[in-house]
Amino acid sequence: MSVVEQYARAHIVSDVDIAEDESVPVVLRYDPETDPRSVRIGLPGTPEWTFSRALLEQGLRAPVGSGEIRVWPCGRVQAVVEFHSPQGVSVVQFEQKTLLRFLRRTYMAAAPVRANTASP
Repeated sequence: MSVVEQYARAHIVSDVDIAEDESVPVVLRYDPETDPRSVRIGLPGTPEWTFSRALLEQGLRAPVGSGEIRVWPCGRVQAVVEFHSPQGVSVVQFEQKTLLRFLRRTYMAAAPVRANTASP
């Protein structure tokens, strides 16, 4: 199994003056050896955020959240990932196809991990 790393561009929604068409570089990572259930997103100037791969997938279809992460579809071609920290909230808008491509690559690296169920 190999690490999946994908570079992308995303828009940060903020009250700070950012040009409307300006996007920032982000990195999407998945390491099935370290944590097969989680993905990581690295934003400029912040530590990487780690959260459930299933949460990212579900959030592309309907709004979901867990702890400090929320994901939801935004229109037909966008998706939003919202990160909450003691320093504030970062709202990041992605092209859905970017996140779908990343998820597809993670599933090629390692199938979804299911909860173990014991047989009697």
